[in-house]
Amino acid sequence: MTVWFVVFVLLLAMTGGMRLIEILVSQRRLREDRDRLIAEPWLFPWMAVLHAGLVVAPLAEVVLLERPVSVAVGAVALGVFALATLLRIWTLRTIGRSWNVKVVRPERVVTTGPYRFIRHPNYLVVILEIAALPAIHGAWISMVALTLVNAGVLFVRIRTEERVLRADPDWWNAMKDRARLIPGVL
Repeated sequence: MTVWFVVFVLLLAMTGGMRLIEILVSQRRLREDRDRLIAEPWLFPWMAVLHAGLVVAPLAEVVLLERPVSVAVGAVALGVFALATLLRIWTLRTIGRSWNVKVVRPERVVTTGPYRFIRHPNYLVVILEIAALPAIHGAWISMVALTLVNAGVLFVRIRTEERVLRADPDWWNAMKDRARLIPGVL
């Protein structure tokens, strides 16, 4: 067992732990503001499977297929993962109590922090995490499969969320000229 493998397993475990904390925080917030919840009955289970898969699939692939690590690729992936983590912290600090794992009508329009540049910084974080975390130890099948599932999930989720958000003229006026995920591109 190499140090690189131990770091990989710790990152997977920490990611899984954070996902569980996010669900608990979201459930508590939804109990307080149930009327703001937007129904998406079939999508959330897919999201839960996706994020559980992010923790389990790369580890299974590395162990079962005996994936070797490329330290050069792994270091770049680790750097991307670290940047995604910093963006997640910035996003969550900016949005505060309005953040949730489910789609909810916001109490306020947030236009500061990363929202100055893009509409959905937290979804960019998830995209980066799903690409980077498996790549840290060469779990290419997991990276591609999870990225494809995430693309389908986000395609529906972003449209659902923006349908709700566009009903608020303040949100649309503030965000209509901002890209969804990558400033000036997408």
